[in-house]
Amino acid sequence: MLPNPDLLIGSFLRREAVSSSRIEGIDTNFQQLLLFEIESGSEAVNSDPQEVVNYIDALRFSLERLKTLPVSLRLIRETHARLLAGVRGEQYRPGEFRDTQNMIARPGETPADARFVPPPVESMTEALNDLERYMAYPPGMPVLVELALIHYQFETIHPFLDGNGRMGRLLLTLLLCERGCLSTPLLYLSSYLERNKQAYVDHLLSVSRTGDWIDWINFFLRGVAIQSRMAIAKAAELLDLWRTYRDLVQTRYNSSNMLKLIDSLFDRPAITIRQAALVEGITFAAAQRHIDRLHAEGVLKEVSGKTKNRIYVAEQIIEIVTRPETDAG
Repeated sequence: MLPNPDLLIGSFLRREAVSSSRIEGIDTNFQQLLLFEIESGSEAVNSDPQEVVNYIDALRFSLERLKTLPVSLRLIRETHARLLAGVRGEQYRPGEFRDTQNMIARPGETPADARFVPPPVESMTEALNDLERYMAYPPGMPVLVELALIHYQFETIHPFLDGNGRMGRLLLTLLLCERGCLSTPLLYLSSYLERNKQAYVDHLLSVSRTGDWIDWINFFLRGVAIQSRMAIAKAAELLDLWRTYRDLVQTRYNSSNMLKLIDSLFDRPAITIRQAALVEGITFAAAQRHIDRLHAEGVLKEVSGKTKNRIYVAEQIIEIVTRPETDAG
């Protein structure tokens, strides 16, 4: 569908990072993430936005590593190190499998009261080796069924002291790309899992308690179908908007540099004048004129309220990317 699939990777990836992190109680919305990226360093390093930025960095890093390294325990450890680098989970040994028992429980609960207790370290190590062999030599089931099994197994092993949920969901994207199901990472499941968080957790737990694989696999496959349709619909709507913006620029301004600026907004729909100058390869003053034109046309909105270092966002792009989804159909 897309003349340049890379055009939407940034926006889709950020949406996934926000949803996956929110499942873990990290409360940052899409626009807050965009503003934090632009003003990086202006907030505490252990803030919620930084954790979401780490998710983006970890996914980009691991997708690049796939070119030289298969999905493996080594890649999982390297990716986890990026996921928790410099944030509040850093004390939980980023990039290292746990060497102590952990559990999923409320504060103050003992293992006897915990909702779920993962395997002890010795069993965990054996299970991880089995999982790595399974990922390297799958038994020939449909790929999406294999992914459902792998995701359950990883979450059940719970090999890290922190970040297991995010790492397990990130692993799905890596496997979809490695197995050739996706040529470009534009399908993400965290939005579906966030909308159905209780069912998500209950299905995983039900497999552990009663061996109810069928309901978990059905739940997972339904999510893939729903999110695939959502991704196609959003991509089509964004493509229409992209064409509208490009037609506007070509008709009224006939500027190839402004077309570069338009393209950049679909990757990251927030920008400063200084960033626009870098994107377009022009002077600050020329970039300011282009930003002012897009602001006057309603493509951009100034959101910082500053007189200097102003930040502009493309509200229509953000609205499409972040529009609430449903499971209807």
